[in-house]
Amino acid sequence: MAEPALALKGLAKSFGALKVTDGVDLSIAPGELHALIGPNGAGKTTLVHQISGTLRPDSGAILFGGTDITHLPPQKRARAGLARTFQITSTIASLSALENVALGVQAHSAHPLSLFRDATRDEALNAPAWEALEAVGLTERAHAPAGSLSHGEKRALEIAMALTLKPKLILLDEPLAGVGHEEGERLIALLKSLKGRFAMLLVEHDMSAVFALADRVTVLVYGGVIASGEPAAVRADPAVRQAYLGEEV
Repeated sequence: MAEPALALKGLAKSFGALKVTDGVDLSIAPGELHALIGPNGAGKTTLVHQISGTLRPDSGAILFGGTDITHLPPQKRARAGLARTFQITSTIASLSALENVALGVQAHSAHPLSLFRDATRDEALNAPAWEALEAVGLTERAHAPAGSLSHGEKRALEIAMALTLKPKLILLDEPLAGVGHEEGERLIALLKSLKGRFAMLLVEHDMSAVFALADRVTVLVYGGVIASGEPAAVRADPAVRQAYLGEEV
């Protein structure tokens, strides 16, 4: 049996008396798109921070491809193939889409001190940057300033930047937040096109997107897992419906 791409073992985190992650167990198979859902304040983003390394858990373990990365800094996790996108886009508005992706390639190259060079003049950086832009459907916008892109295009650009890591897993923190219906449909189609190339953990409030994309779904409430399984089973779970206080899941 293949080693999970990601496994959380009893992960716990508290801020004072508040438990924000309460003994979370979660496993994601290679190539699986696993959705993490829950009400506001459930602890989803805090959990993602712990997986990415920006927040250290109080106890428990994070295994990435079978290797314990619980105490690794974010940069080493990224170089191991753990990529992340954010709720708020983190591109450089004044640089073109191509330059943003090329800088991403450069930052994770074996020689990051070469950042003083012009990234877009270096074919070793350009080739993977163009490949990533093509994968997300942004080649026609390659020379447009990132600040001029639509909200959905900026989300796609962040995914392109994540692809330059040659990831084994991407953490997607609410990629559809603030995106209109048409662009949301394009992002869903993009994520479908990437399924199977690597594992994905999708944190998302858009339930139509979750159930269109996810192979499995885990529901987090008050920092603890109340259900995990195939989408249809989770959708029908009375505890999940109750946790969402009548929201459509």
